[in-house]
Amino acid sequence: MSELVSGNLLIIGGAEDKWGQSSVLKHAIDMCGGPESKISVLTTATQKPKEVGDEYRAVFSRLGVQDIDVLNIDNRSDANDNSVAHRISSAAGVFFTGGDQLRITSILGGTKTFGTLLELYKKGVPIIGTSAGASAMSSVMIVDGTSNSAAKKCTLGMSPGLGLLEQVIIDQHFEQRGRLGRLLVGVAQNPSVLGIGIDEDTAIKVHSNASFEVVGTNCVTVIDGRTIQNSNVSELNPEEIIALSNVTIHVLPAGYGFDLGQRCVREKKI
Repeated sequence: MSELVSGNLLIIGGAEDKWGQSSVLKHAIDMCGGPESKISVLTTATQKPKEVGDEYRAVFSRLGVQDIDVLNIDNRSDANDNSVAHRISSAAGVFFTGGDQLRITSILGGTKTFGTLLELYKKGVPIIGTSAGASAMSSVMIVDGTSNSAAKKCTLGMSPGLGLLEQVIIDQHFEQRGRLGRLLVGVAQNPSVLGIGIDEDTAIKVHSNASFEVVGTNCVTVIDGRTIQNSNVSELNPEEIIALSNVTIHVLPAGYGFDLGQRCVREKKI
């Protein structure tokens, strides 16, 4: 299913356990080939790159990773620097931290570093993102929206993402910040797109065959709008509550999977 995904992704809903069992981050390390492999940590999304970079260096070091390359790519000049692109080219995995997803796309988009990232991705090198780094993975990403409220028209800000995963919208900190309503709005506006809401300390491992499996301690919510029979989203005034009927929602804990091409749940293996 190359039209959906071309490599391997780990998309984390944010607030992953860093100092306890760290099951999600252990999955990240395993995907990269184990503790002996090089992980590049990109702090582009955050405006506190030193603090965030130092924290992830300490976290991955605690989990046994010895080769941790933290890069603060803070502007497009840095992203077009051949030496920066070269540093990423030797990574066994690339990890995007949280922050602001618009910083990721606006700083990296169309640069030499992004070109190198795409080459790695197409070769099967895992690309990993948490929180803002998760939202940026898809071709269209949420950049703004109201949490903990009913689904209302014109309450969702969207922008082009990195394009590593097609035909989906990712939302993170999903249950913890009450984001069901805003993801429903995104799906209602374009029912052909799957909405994927990922809880904190939870992730989806996306494989090149366009399927994913859930890992971590909470759940993943998948919203499929193709079954919608009625929607008034195009008829509403701004801030009015939308009406939807027959929308399909799957709630998947760890061990369950999902086929993005067939849009069907893969039951947990016993």
